[in-house]
Amino acid sequence: MTTTLYGLDNCDTCRKARNWLKRFDIPHTFVDYRAERPAPDLLKTWAHQLGGWEKLVNRSSPTWRNLPEARKAAASDPEWTLLIREHPTLVRRPVTVTADGAVSVGFSDKAYKERFGGGKG
Repeated sequence: MTTTLYGLDNCDTCRKARNWLKRFDIPHTFVDYRAERPAPDLLKTWAHQLGGWEKLVNRSSPTWRNLPEARKAAASDPEWTLLIREHPTLVRRPVTVTADGAVSVGFSDKAYKERFGGGKG
C-alpha cells in the first residue's frame, strides 16, 4: 500500500508535497478532490483523526471568507460534509494518508521528514 495525497491539482503546496515524495522515492498516489469528491465517511474520518473539523477546514481561505455566515455555523458532521462537498477548496491541503491510516494536513519539509523517516537528500 502507498501513501495517498488528496488535494487540488493546481495547488502549489500540493505540488511541493508531491515533488518531495517523488524526490525521496516514496510511493504515492494523488487524488484531486475537486474531480473525485471524498465520501462523507472519509471526510468524517479525517476530521476526527485530526481533532475536529476546525483542523480540516481552512478558515483563512477566500472560499471560507465568502461563505454566508449561516454556512460558517456548521455544527454537525452532515452539515460539514455537505459544505465540503459543495466547496472542496475549504479543505486544508494536502491531506496525506499513509498506509497505516494516519492522516495529516499541510506540507512542510520538516514535517514530511519526521513523518517519512528522514528523507535524506
